[in-house]
Amino acid sequence: MEYNGKSLLQYVVSEAINSYASPVIVVLGANSGLLSKEIDKTKAYIIENTGWEEGMASSVRIGLSTLLQIFPSADAVIFMVCDQPHVSTSLLNDLINTQVETSKTIVTCNYGEALGPPALFHKSLFNELMQLKGDAGARKIIQSHKDEVATVLFAKGTIDIDTNEDYEALKNS
Repeated sequence: MEYNGKSLLQYVVSEAINSYASPVIVVLGANSGLLSKEIDKTKAYIIENTGWEEGMASSVRIGLSTLLQIFPSADAVIFMVCDQPHVSTSLLNDLINTQVETSKTIVTCNYGEALGPPALFHKSLFNELMQLKGDAGARKIIQSHKDEVATVLFAKGTIDIDTNEDYEALKNS
Protein backbone atom coordinates (compact mmCIF):
# COMPACT_ATOMS: atom_id res chain seq x y z
CA MET A 1 0.00 0.00 0.00
CA GLU A 2 1.48 3.28 -1.12
CA TYR A 3 1.55 6.34 1.12
CA ASN A 4 3.47 9.57 0.42
CA GLY A 5 5.30 7.96 -2.50
CA LYS A 6 6.41 4.88 -0.54
CA SER A 7 4.81 1.74 0.75
CA LEU A 8 3.26 2.24 4.17
CA LEU A 9 5.97 -0.03 5.60
CA GLN A 10 8.77 1.98 3.96
CA TYR A 11 7.23 5.22 5.17
CA VAL A 12 6.95 4.16 8.82
CA VAL A 13 10.44 2.60 8.84
CA SER A 14 11.95 5.77 7.33
CA GLU A 15 10.30 7.89 10.05
CA ALA A 16 11.90 5.63 12.67
CA ILE A 17 15.30 5.75 10.96
CA ASN A 18 15.18 9.56 10.93
CA SER A 19 14.36 9.76 14.64
CA TYR A 20 16.69 9.72 17.64
CA ALA A 21 15.88 6.01 18.11
CA SER A 22 18.72 3.71 17.17
CA PRO A 23 19.09 0.97 16.19
CA VAL A 24 15.89 0.41 14.23
CA ILE A 25 14.71 -3.17 14.19
CA VAL A 26 11.91 -4.25 11.87
CA VAL A 27 10.11 -7.43 12.87
CA LEU A 28 8.35 -9.11 9.98
CA GLY A 29 6.04 -12.11 10.15
CA ALA A 30 3.83 -13.37 7.35
CA ASN A 31 5.21 -12.49 3.91
CA SER A 32 8.55 -11.47 5.42
CA GLY A 33 10.46 -12.47 2.28
CA LEU A 34 8.41 -10.12 0.14
CA LEU A 35 8.29 -7.29 2.67
CA SER A 36 11.99 -7.34 3.56
CA LYS A 37 12.79 -6.24 -0.01
CA GLU A 38 11.11 -2.89 0.75
CA ILE A 39 13.50 -1.95 3.57
CA ASP A 40 16.97 -0.43 3.33
CA LYS A 41 19.01 -3.07 5.14
CA THR A 42 21.90 -0.64 5.64
CA LYS A 43 19.74 1.47 7.97
CA ALA A 44 17.55 -1.07 9.74
CA TYR A 45 17.88 -4.60 11.05
CA ILE A 46 15.28 -6.96 9.67
CA ILE A 47 14.20 -9.89 11.80
CA GLU A 48 11.81 -12.64 10.75
CA ASN A 49 9.33 -13.66 13.42
CA THR A 50 8.61 -17.27 12.52
CA GLY A 51 6.17 -17.45 15.45
CA TRP A 52 4.03 -14.58 14.15
CA GLU A 53 0.84 -16.65 14.36
CA GLU A 54 0.98 -16.40 18.18
CA GLY A 55 0.23 -12.69 17.94
CA MET A 56 1.78 -9.38 18.85
CA ALA A 57 3.61 -10.65 21.93
CA SER A 58 5.91 -12.82 19.84
CA SER A 59 6.99 -9.78 17.83
CA VAL A 60 7.60 -7.80 21.03
CA ARG A 61 9.76 -10.58 22.44
CA ILE A 62 11.83 -11.15 19.28
CA GLY A 63 12.26 -7.43 18.67
CA LEU A 64 13.41 -6.76 22.24
CA SER A 65 15.65 -9.84 22.26
CA THR A 66 17.29 -8.68 19.04
CA LEU A 67 17.75 -5.15 20.42
CA LEU A 68 19.52 -6.53 23.47
CA GLN A 69 21.78 -8.70 21.31
CA ILE A 70 22.74 -5.75 19.10
CA PHE A 71 22.81 -3.09 21.81
CA PRO A 72 22.96 -4.72 25.28
CA SER A 73 23.15 -1.37 27.07
CA ALA A 74 19.85 -0.09 25.64
CA ASP A 75 18.03 2.16 28.12
CA ALA A 76 14.65 1.91 26.44
CA VAL A 77 12.74 0.51 23.49
CA ILE A 78 9.98 2.00 21.35
CA PHE A 79 7.40 -0.34 19.91
CA MET A 80 5.41 0.83 16.93
CA VAL A 81 3.25 -0.73 14.26
CA CYS A 82 3.43 -0.22 10.52
CA ASP A 83 -0.25 0.51 9.91
CA GLN A 84 -0.37 4.01 11.41
CA PRO A 85 0.26 6.38 8.50
CA HIS A 86 0.53 9.49 10.65
CA VAL A 87 3.48 8.34 12.75
CA SER A 88 6.28 10.85 12.33
CA THR A 89 9.90 11.33 13.24
CA SER A 90 8.90 14.20 15.53
CA LEU A 91 6.34 12.01 17.33
CA LEU A 92 8.99 9.37 18.02
CA ASN A 93 11.41 12.06 19.20
CA ASP A 94 8.67 13.44 21.47
CA LEU A 95 8.38 10.02 23.14
CA ILE A 96 12.12 10.00 23.81
CA ASN A 97 12.23 13.61 25.00
CA THR A 98 9.23 13.09 27.27
CA GLN A 99 10.90 10.08 28.91
CA VAL A 100 14.06 12.12 29.51
CA GLU A 101 12.07 15.04 30.93
CA THR A 102 9.72 13.01 33.15
CA SER A 103 11.82 9.92 34.00
CA LYS A 104 8.63 7.86 33.61
CA THR A 105 9.20 4.19 32.75
CA ILE A 106 6.50 4.25 30.05
CA VAL A 107 5.72 6.97 27.52
CA THR A 108 2.85 6.12 25.24
CA CYS A 109 0.67 7.95 22.78
CA ASN A 110 -2.62 9.51 23.79
CA TYR A 111 -5.15 9.49 20.96
CA GLY A 112 -7.57 11.73 22.87
CA GLU A 113 -9.77 8.99 24.32
CA ALA A 114 -7.37 6.04 24.32
CA LEU A 115 -3.71 5.16 24.73
CA GLY A 116 -1.72 3.18 22.19
CA PRO A 117 1.39 2.79 20.10
CA PRO A 118 3.97 3.97 19.50
CA ALA A 119 5.08 3.44 23.08
CA LEU A 120 8.43 3.69 24.83
CA PHE A 121 9.39 1.33 27.66
CA HIS A 122 12.34 1.85 30.02
CA LYS A 123 14.76 -1.04 30.50
CA SER A 124 13.32 -1.69 33.97
CA LEU A 125 10.31 -3.21 32.16
CA PHE A 126 12.23 -5.40 29.72
CA ASN A 127 11.66 -8.57 31.78
CA GLU A 128 7.90 -7.96 31.84
CA LEU A 129 7.90 -7.33 28.09
CA MET A 130 9.73 -10.64 27.52
CA GLN A 131 6.98 -12.46 29.47
CA LEU A 132 4.14 -11.31 27.19
CA LYS A 133 2.16 -14.05 25.47
CA GLY A 134 -0.46 -14.17 22.75
CA ASP A 135 -1.98 -11.19 20.97
CA ALA A 136 -2.11 -8.91 24.02
CA GLY A 137 0.77 -6.58 23.18
CA ALA A 138 2.04 -4.39 26.00
CA ARG A 139 -1.30 -2.84 27.01
CA LYS A 140 -1.51 -4.84 30.23
CA ILE A 141 1.95 -3.63 31.25
CA ILE A 142 0.84 -0.04 30.69
CA GLN A 143 -2.30 -0.66 32.74
CA SER A 144 -0.37 -2.27 35.60
CA HIS A 145 2.05 0.69 35.82
CA LYS A 146 -0.41 3.59 35.52
CA ASP A 147 1.60 5.77 37.93
CA GLU A 148 4.67 5.42 35.73
CA VAL A 149 3.03 6.48 32.44
CA ALA A 150 3.54 9.76 30.62
CA THR A 151 1.76 10.46 27.36
CA VAL A 152 2.34 12.33 24.13
CA LEU A 153 -0.64 13.57 22.15
CA PHE A 154 -1.11 11.73 18.85
CA ALA A 155 -4.51 12.94 17.67
CA LYS A 156 -4.40 10.89 14.48
CA GLY A 157 -3.24 7.73 16.27
CA THR A 158 -6.64 6.10 15.87
CA ILE A 159 -6.14 6.08 12.11
CA ASP A 160 -4.71 2.73 11.17
CA ILE A 161 -4.96 0.71 8.02
CA ASP A 162 -6.56 -2.65 8.75
CA THR A 163 -8.90 -2.97 5.78
CA ASN A 164 -9.19 -1.89 2.15
CA GLU A 165 -11.84 0.61 3.28
CA ASP A 166 -9.35 2.15 5.74
CA TYR A 167 -6.80 2.48 2.95
CA GLU A 168 -9.30 4.05 0.55
CA ALA A 169 -10.29 6.55 3.27
CA LEU A 170 -6.63 7.43 3.79
CA LYS A 171 -6.05 8.00 0.07
CA ASN A 172 -9.13 10.23 -0.07
CA SER A 173 -8.26 12.30 2.99
